[in-house]
Amino acid sequence: MKEIINTRRAPAAIGPYSQAVAAGDMLFVSGQLPIDPETSRIVTKDISVQTRASMENIVAILKKAGMDLDNVVKTTVFISDMNDFIKVNEIYSKYFQVNPPARSCVEVSRLPKDALVEIEVIARK
Repeated sequence: MKEIINTRRAPAAIGPYSQAVAAGDMLFVSGQLPIDPETSRIVTKDISVQTRASMENIVAILKKAGMDLDNVVKTTVFISDMNDFIKVNEIYSKYFQVNPPARSCVEVSRLPKDALVEIEVIARK
């Protein structure tokens, strides 16, 4: 059985997918772009600000599901330029200061809305 998780504190899906899906004690959060949920626009072209915005969208979705970042067991970070890896890590590490989850980080040729970063997570209650 699955439950669809949606919150207005994170941007609405821009395609045929849900913000997150809970299945048993697992939560699968779709990739979060650095979109301001109020304006539906990319926040800026600064990778640090975009990383923070993506993480804040994740925090909002986790909260709606009754979880927080301590529940995250795996993340995948997609960046459009591997030269931004250090800057992304600087912001990302502020969210996962103790016992960080497993993670993959890959460079991709392009992200929706020409974002510089997209982050997805898997969490467990």
